[in-house]
Amino acid sequence: MSIVSIEPATAERWDDLENLFGPTGAYGHCWCTFFRRRAKDYTESTTCERSRRGADNKEELRRLTLDGRIPGLLAYDEEGPCGWVSVAPRGDYIRLSRSRTLRPADPDEPGVWSLVCFWLPPRRRRRGMGGRLLDGAIEYARAQGARVLEAYPVDTAGGRAPSAEVYAGTVEMFRRAGFTLADHHTSERIIARLELKQE
Repeated sequence: MSIVSIEPATAERWDDLENLFGPTGAYGHCWCTFFRRRAKDYTESTTCERSRRGADNKEELRRLTLDGRIPGLLAYDEEGPCGWVSVAPRGDYIRLSRSRTLRPADPDEPGVWSLVCFWLPPRRRRRGMGGRLLDGAIEYARAQGARVLEAYPVDTAGGRAPSAEVYAGTVEMFRRAGFTLADHHTSERIIARLELKQE
């Protein structure tokens, strides 16, 4: 396997993030802002002019990054940026608190971070990069003082599914990483949680 480093998406790395996401902004011009924006502010690619698809989403991610917020982590190999994971304090993801299927049982629980999305260019998939990004997210959240890392994986029952359907990761990858899996308190979604021991 090639040498991979996992780095915070700082303002200095905005160009790398922009280039990695490319003209489609990762998944359907999302620019990984779906969970960070209220429904009325999020730009659906099907409801705006082709030339404006995702422009507001991109600008939101750019603003966050250039303002010094760390919206996630970038993976790098010898060819440059090759993967992404969105991980941050749970409160940064406004959609989670409003979601009928994912809202937390205790929204005021302290020290909880969330991992909401992975993205890899097609040629980088199925090579173990998702696991490396997950390991990097665990270590980053721990280093930032998180008490718990929470995620919202999809159960593929051991099979494969289109990448756009498993952007949040799979149940199996979180199980392998030591996360506890439980049903959401009001929906059929699965919540993965890992207690982070501070080193």
